[in-house]
Amino acid sequence: MSSPTSSGRTNTLVITRLPPHFFVPIIQEALRSHFETYGPLHTWAPIKGLARVIMVFYSEEDAETAKESNDGLVLGEMHDHPDVVMRVYRADPTPIETSETQEHNHYLRPPANEKNFLISPPGSPPVGWEQLREDPPNSTPLAHDLITALRRLEIQEEQARRGPGPEVLLEPEDGVGISVFVEDCDAVEPDPQPEPEEDWAYGETAPSRTRWRPPPTSMPPTSMPPVSVRS
Repeated sequence: MSSPTSSGRTNTLVITRLPPHFFVPIIQEALRSHFETYGPLHTWAPIKGLARVIMVFYSEEDAETAKESNDGLVLGEMHDHPDVVMRVYRADPTPIETSETQEHNHYLRPPANEKNFLISPPGSPPVGWEQLREDPPNSTPLAHDLITALRRLEIQEEQARRGPGPEVLLEPEDGVGISVFVEDCDAVEPDPQPEPEEDWAYGETAPSRTRWRPPPTSMPPTSMPPVSVRS
């Protein structure tokens, strides 16, 4: 921090050794309004833990005038508190970013946020793999893709309820006229439900064995048929 008698010009001033009651919002607002009479302020930063206020003016001339006018200013007794001598020091200049200085700014800037971290890269990226630019999440409660998915699910539920076969869209009255049928050729027939198992007691014949019939086979005869002999 520069000394009060330093001749270096700056746009940043520091008020030091402020008592705790000076950090009440009403008094802070009064102090800021007082220093804004010397020129527009870019930043007003009260730091109660260090008992100081840092202010940044847009103009170095305004900061110099505020420093010369308020350094050593004696504030009268207030609410049974003793007099306070205001000490205003010059601090290191604070660069202010403007549209003109932004064009000639050579400092490193953070990269553009082109990744939303929605798609994780592969563990071992292959040669030539590049991260795709991800689209932002849906900003509306019911986006177009979500509505399409819900309609597709509704159609699938309707097909499952109706079962396989053509759907009648237009049926003539009294059997005379034009009929319109629609059949989904890509529909997959559901798997047949297995028959429920029946309970049976140990020692009894299982119900499935009573329904079982041996398949017919072409076995050789076990006995010779009777042969009639005619004379």
